Amino acid sequence: MRTIFVLFDSLNRSALGAYGGTALATPNFDRFAKQAMVFDSHYVGSMPCIPARRDMHTGRLNFLHRSWGPLEPFDNSFARDLSARGVYTHIVTDHLHYGEVGGTGYVNAFDSWQFIRGQEYDPHKVVVAPPLREIQERFDSRHYPLKDLPEGQNVTRYSVSETEWRRSRGAINYLTLEDEGEKAWPTVQCFDEALAFLDTNGRADDWFLQIECFDPHEPFNAPERFRQAAGAGRTNKVLDWPVYEEVTGSDAEIAEIRANYAALVAHCDEQFGRLLDWLDETEGWDDTCVIVTTDHGFLLGEHAWWGKNKMPLYEEISHIPLMIRHPDGKPGRYPGLTQTTDLMPTILELHGAPIPSEVRAHSLVPALQGEDVGRETAVLGMFAGPMCVTDGRFTYYLYPTDETACGLSHYTLAPHHIDRDFSLAELGTARLAPPMDFTKGSPVLRIDAMAPIGEAGFEATARRPANSPLFDVITDPRQEHPLDDPATCRRLEVAAARHLAEHDAPDEIFAHYGLSVPDPAAGTTHPGHGGSGLGQLKEETTS
Repeated sequence: MRTIFVLFDSLNRSALGAYGGTALATPNFDRFAKQAMVFDSHYVGSMPCIPARRDMHTGRLNFLHRSWGPLEPFDNSFARDLSARGVYTHIVTDHLHYGEVGGTGYVNAFDSWQFIRGQEYDPHKVVVAPPLREIQERFDSRHYPLKDLPEGQNVTRYSVSETEWRRSRGAINYLTLEDEGEKAWPTVQCFDEALAFLDTNGRADDWFLQIECFDPHEPFNAPERFRQAAGAGRTNKVLDWPVYEEVTGSDAEIAEIRANYAALVAHCDEQFGRLLDWLDETEGWDDTCVIVTTDHGFLLGEHAWWGKNKMPLYEEISHIPLMIRHPDGKPGRYPGLTQTTDLMPTILELHGAPIPSEVRAHSLVPALQGEDVGRETAVLGMFAGPMCVTDGRFTYYLYPTDETACGLSHYTLAPHHIDRDFSLAELGTARLAPPMDFTKGSPVLRIDAMAPIGEAGFEATARRPANSPLFDVITDPRQEHPLDDPATCRRLEVAAARHLAEHDAPDEIFAHYGLSVPDPAAGTTHPGHGGSGLGQLKEETTS
């Protein structure tokens, strides 16, 4: 079996023609959708970037036990599990957070990995004394607050990198780039390296390739021809890195940001098309499974917000695209509820690997034959922040009872935040906690959660509305009209408590959301992982 897993960051479902998007053309995503199973009710799990990836590796929710952090020593990882069974695993990525202390362990789980430098604030070129005057002339200070640290350090690094890309080609101020210049874009380099891997190894069997692109994550910087096609470049200064805040600015400025995002999605679509061309030319479709998805979406002014994690996890953020094309699968649309955590057992089952007992997700392999996978509800959220529980029709945003998140703890053996170690003050609260059902008998450190720690869950909680809103996303897809339906809220609260219990969430998490711990005498069942999967089907048809 051969699998190619293509993971984009912040790819909005509404941007794709296959999901009804009309703002821009996405011919290659749509071309793939025609021969794939398109999942219509696929949701995130833990937010944002690295917590989502821990969900993908482990088949469990991250946000119930800790904030953003490394792959834990006791964690399962689909990449390691595949490798242990003789499946060669490789990742090509430009996702800069893997290079930070809070993102360690993920690429190391693969047999080999390649990292492309230069995305966001990862320095493409180190300039100790950056040309600040030139940067201030080109970049809008609302998106590039050079004097506001620590954010100023990050945007300065990025603006230096972007300026140096263009300076080296004589293309300052978004002047037209020749095709040769586009080779510098990290997404282009990701697909270059992925196609080189495929050219070398494409005829081998039993491999897993992950192509992970940071785009279309902000800053929304795309080659000039895509920007022109999207109608970008109509403001005096660069507006492509919106601050996560409520929407301000003129209609023209809002349109500029959206155009820059559209340009970047079009750039991603073209690069994805190169992979599809390779599969066409080599007849690779015959024995290769291709999975395409994202980690979360991004608000582009909807609900009067920019961003993804300081507000409720609205549909634009949490309802994400997933498309899977298997040689023995059926093309079509799967209407059932699925979630990011479900990717891990799916990948393992595709390669005939056993599903670890710690997994709390559902394999999607039956769905590739149009069969139900059995998921009735899902919970999703950020550590310390609001939690959403959904059944695919109703979304209920369950806010914490206390805006300070007092009493929460991190349960970890890898005490790191996004880009730094836990502080001495935090470490001073550490005590040993008994093993949990996913730590394989290992005790863990229990460390007090302190705000502010740069984690958006605390900020989202502080902005909570008077009541936790409930929406019917079938009749109200834009979530503009909250419902008054206590019976549905109670039903979803019971479902949420069951998910927390199945994940061995600590008692303070139940208290955080005002939920009752389910009675153990009632019994808690974990989802099954068996079934007439395509791995079995493949064996039967080739034997």
